This record gives sequence, C-alpha cells and structure tokens, in this order.
Amino acid sequence: MSTFPGPRLGGAALVLGPVLVLAGVLLRLPYPFFFPHQLAASVQHPAQMTAAATCFVAGQVVLLFSVSTVVRQIATSKPRWAAWSGALVLIGLVERVFHAGFDQAATDLARHRGADYATAFVADAYGDLHLFSFLSFTIMFGWPLLAFAAYRAGVLGRVPAVALAAATLMPLGVLKGTTLWSIAAAAGLCVALVPSGVQLLKQAERPDRRTFGLASLGAVAVGALGYLSTLG
Repeated sequence: MSTFPGPRLGGAALVLGPVLVLAGVLLRLPYPFFFPHQLAASVQHPAQMTAAATCFVAGQVVLLFSVSTVVRQIATSKPRWAAWSGALVLIGLVERVFHAGFDQAATDLARHRGADYATAFVADAYGDLHLFSFLSFTIMFGWPLLAFAAYRAGVLGRVPAVALAAATLMPLGVLKGTTLWSIAAAAGLCVALVPSGVQLLKQAERPDRRTFGLASLGAVAVGALGYLSTLG
C-alpha cells in the first residue's frame, strides 16, 4: 500500500528542497544581513533578490514533503519520536513561509514607495505580536529533535544526523540576509537529505506509459491553473 508522499514525490522533495534553500541563501550572499540592507538590495538588484526569495520560500514548501518522508521512515520504529519531531519541524516550516509573505509585502513596498519608506515601516512593525511569535521555538528545536529521532530510528547515520541538526542554525525572522550560519544550515540539509532522496528515487518503480502520460497531463494542468491563479 502506497503512503503519502510516496517514493517518487518524497525522493524528489528530499533532493530539490535542500538545493532550493541553498540556492536562495547563496543568491543573497553579497548583501548585508539586516533588513535595511536587504530592502535596499531588493530595489537595486530586483532580479537577483526576487530569485533568492523565490528559491528560499519554494525550498521551505518542498521541505514539507521532504520532512513528511523522513517522518514516515522514522515512524516505522519510533512513532512517538516521529510525531513530536515532525510536528515541530512542519510548524517551523510553515512559519518560514509566513515570514516569506511579510518579506514579499515589504519588498513590494520598497519597490513602489522607496527603500527608506519600507525600512521605516518594517522598523515600526517588527515587534508586533502574531500567532507565530509564540511558535518560533519550533524552528530552533525542531531540526535537532528530528535529527535525533532519525538517528535513533536508523534512518540517518551519525554524520547526516548532525548535518540535519545544523539546519537549526538558519537565522529566523523576516528579511534576513545570508551569514556563514545560513550557509552551514543549508549545506547541512543537502548533506543529510539529498543522498536519501537519490536512494529513494533509485528504489522507486519506474512509471509505466499510462502513469507517465497521466503525470504529463497533470503537469500541464498544474501549469495552466498556476497561470490562472495569477489573474485573480
């Protein structure tokens, strides 16, 4: 019986998610860390900063499927560890996506009203409380707990588990630039998850012609729906 997300989707997510995060981190590397500099860069270098933000948030979304795959593997022998660690990491990933929404609004404001105006707005709003203000601990503690659970369950070896735990080094909050900690966190995700994804894809059964055809039609339909979504 197949279980979500399955070997193909799960394997692809394990490979693609970390790579997208690393790409986003490296693309914004040239610009200083704090939000005034990030907003100024979004005005001065819009294509590069848009690519950086898009890769990073896309990576967080894809990691939802990556983590679901790892959690499913852990659950075969350590279901309680899988439940708690998976819940923390998934909530943390959703918070990252929430932060990306704020980033998008702030950068749009900078491009339409100027970087100084957007910087003043972010400075005023930075400390405002919201739901995820109380859940930031999930970002900090989720990855080490998931790494420990994966090691205990035999899903990851010692080195990949340590690399996965290093994902907690990624700075949290809105409009954050890149530091050495960011690169270490993204590289840790790659070391921990990409080999597992490649192995899972190798073990997956090759799709037959019918499955391939349906997948191709599905991809076209998703593309069309994506375009229609931009119209509304």
